Amino acid sequence: MIGIARFALAGLMAITALGTAQAEDALKAKVGVLRLSSSAPVFIAQDKGYFREAGLDVELKFFDAAQPIAVATTSGDIDFGVTAFTAGLYNLAGKGVLKVIGGMSREKAGYPLIGYFASNNAYAAGLKTPKDLAGKRVAMTQVGSSFHYSLGLLADKYGFKLADVKIVPLQSLSNAAAALKGETVDAALLPISTARKLMDDGGAKFLGWVGDETPWQLGAVFASPKTLTNKLLVTKLLGALARADREYHDVILAAMKDGVAPINDQTRPLLEIIAKYTNLPVEQVVGNCAYIDPDGRLDVKNVDNQIKWLQEQGFADKGFDAHAIIAKDYVKAD
Repeated sequence: MIGIARFALAGLMAITALGTAQAEDALKAKVGVLRLSSSAPVFIAQDKGYFREAGLDVELKFFDAAQPIAVATTSGDIDFGVTAFTAGLYNLAGKGVLKVIGGMSREKAGYPLIGYFASNNAYAAGLKTPKDLAGKRVAMTQVGSSFHYSLGLLADKYGFKLADVKIVPLQSLSNAAAALKGETVDAALLPISTARKLMDDGGAKFLGWVGDETPWQLGAVFASPKTLTNKLLVTKLLGALARADREYHDVILAAMKDGVAPINDQTRPLLEIIAKYTNLPVEQVVGNCAYIDPDGRLDVKNVDNQIKWLQEQGFADKGFDAHAIIAKDYVKAD
């Protein structure tokens, strides 16, 4: 019996040693994200061990706006960024210090993500629809952000001048939400995960969804040229994300109806993961599931349109286009 016990203990020690060695051999990576459903595949890959199974030791770093993620990627504070396109991100990429390596969230009809919201006073005064935003004070995170571009597309669609809108950049989602609730702005562009509590508490009025008004490629995965020299690291990370992209699409998005995902035995595990990382109850997550291409594809044509629009507005530098900022070895284009 003693011999058997010693044999079992030796086996256990060998397994433990092997596990420790494998953990030590794992490639380390820091990934910058926002606590939004638009990063759902990142959360799934982390929580279900897809990164680990790919031989990665991933640390998630959370931010409160998109642009700081781009800056942190170029500085080396993080290895990969997953967030929305912004003018600042494009300017960095145009200088060659960032490369887009994959697609992430999209504004798409039927999939609530970013919305237009009015303050109670502005709504009572006649701000009832997105096209009524002309001439109003509108809060958002930053000038040249994804929110700014969304508003620009709306102006183009309804024929009002973007210059007539008073943009109020408040640097973070929480600040924009507080300004809306405090009636210091007429409206704000916010992700539904941020705006839901405002609406539930009676602090804001819903006007419409960006995806229903002006669909576009919102988010991407990107890295610095230094990170891209480690092809094994990049390939492993994108492989794990592709696995999570497909699962998220096939389990949650495929089951959605009228912009809401059902809670059942199949969807609940993934919804609970998203809830965990976004700090929201599952009952709110179901109406907050951003569209993500099942193959992680990037709408390159739309990215090019974004760059041209931002350049025309003076938010992005001249002299580059979408093809100049994409790592062609990795991007799956539409």
